[in-house]
Formats: sequence, structure tokens, C-alpha cells
Amino acid sequence: MPAHPLEELAYPPFAGFSAETFSFLRRLKKNNNRPWFAKHKTEYEDLVRFPMECLIASLRPRMADIAPGFEFHPRKSIFRIYRDTRFSHDKTPYKTNIAANFKTRGPIAPTGAPGLYVGIGLDEIFIGGGLYMPDGAQLKSIRSFIAGKPEELNEVIEDPLFKKVLGEILGDRLQKAPLGFPKDHPMIGSLRLKQFYVGVDLDQKECLKARFLDTVVRVFSASMPFMQWLQKATPK
Repeated sequence: MPAHPLEELAYPPFAGFSAETFSFLRRLKKNNNRPWFAKHKTEYEDLVRFPMECLIASLRPRMADIAPGFEFHPRKSIFRIYRDTRFSHDKTPYKTNIAANFKTRGPIAPTGAPGLYVGIGLDEIFIGGGLYMPDGAQLKSIRSFIAGKPEELNEVIEDPLFKKVLGEILGDRLQKAPLGFPKDHPMIGSLRLKQFYVGVDLDQKECLKARFLDTVVRVFSASMPFMQWLQKATPK
């Protein structure tokens, strides 16, 4: 069986998102209800989802050697547009962005597995990767790994390309040292992190161009040493 079924090769090269992409998302924000979306679903498929599918299809060959083992699937990698409203006061049914998450191939990974990410929305254009919502076991494992092998993390975050493209590890931090670690620990800045991800925010205009693909590749490439470190630091 071919590695890339014909249906996945049918996408044209990524040409950028369009002004109509954001026009649709603005209209969806104003009309966030099932009857309106049902009437305009074809527009969503054409103006929002299809450009993302093209981006992912164009990413696949570019990332094959950079992120081996990560799956870039034009359909499977995209988050559903439907919001989970079970535990939210906001009961609007649809997201007003489109995003994709790229994880390693194999059995379905838990929600908190490290992954690369690209999101296109009205308020944010973000490219990056990491763990956005690590659970308790993952945090414990990561902090133990940092304390046990600090040189491995320092090598990643002190790399010139990491600093130039990504700057630093992002995420919320504890106000105090985590339990079991002294407040003057040499890695206390990293140990206090509650989230472990990297990335860049861009202006909306940047994703309207075909070279947005190059930007995604550049950010993902700069993120890979961190992603590889994070995979080693998290429990399997």
C-alpha cells in the first residue's frame, strides 16, 4: 500500500489563507449557532478548512527529515470545529479558529502528549510545540528530568537558533518552588513551569502569503530539539 494515498496527494500547493478566511470566522463569531453554520458549512470547508489541509499536505514532505515519526495528515491532524461545552459557561457550539496538532505516529496518544501546533484565529496566529496541559505525572517526570540532567535542557535553550526563533520556554509558572525542590535550585526558573511549550505569535497578514509555509517549517525546525528533549522527559 502506498505511503501517501492518492486522496492525500490531491491537494494543491499551499497558497496562503485568504481575507475570506477571516471574514467567515468573523461572521461565525456573530452567528455562532447550529442553523447558521449548517447553512454556511460549505463556506467553512472551502475558505477555512481547505487552506489548512493544503498547508498540512505541503508540510508533510518538508518535515519528513526534520520531524521523523511525526504525522502530518491533511484531515486527521486538524482539530474539530465543534467545541466541548460540557463544562463551560460559554455554550456556543463552534470554535472561531482552525488549528492542527502533529504528534508521533502510532497508537492514539493521550491529550497531553507533546506535539507541534499551528493555529489560525481572529485573535491569534500561533506556531509552536510542546505540552500545553501536562498532567501531574508528566510534570513530576519533567521536573525530575530537569533536576537530574540540567545540562540537557540548558543545551536546548541556550542554542543560538532556539534563542533567535523561539526566545524561551513559554507557559504559566508556580509562584513558589515546586514541592521537593529548594527555592535556590539552579534550575528553579524551569522547575517552576506548569506548562512547557515554545512558539511565536504572528500578525494575521503573515498567514495570507504562500511563504507562511516556510515560516511554519522554520519554527517547527527550531522547536525540534526542545520537542525531542520533552519526549525524553515525559513518561511513556
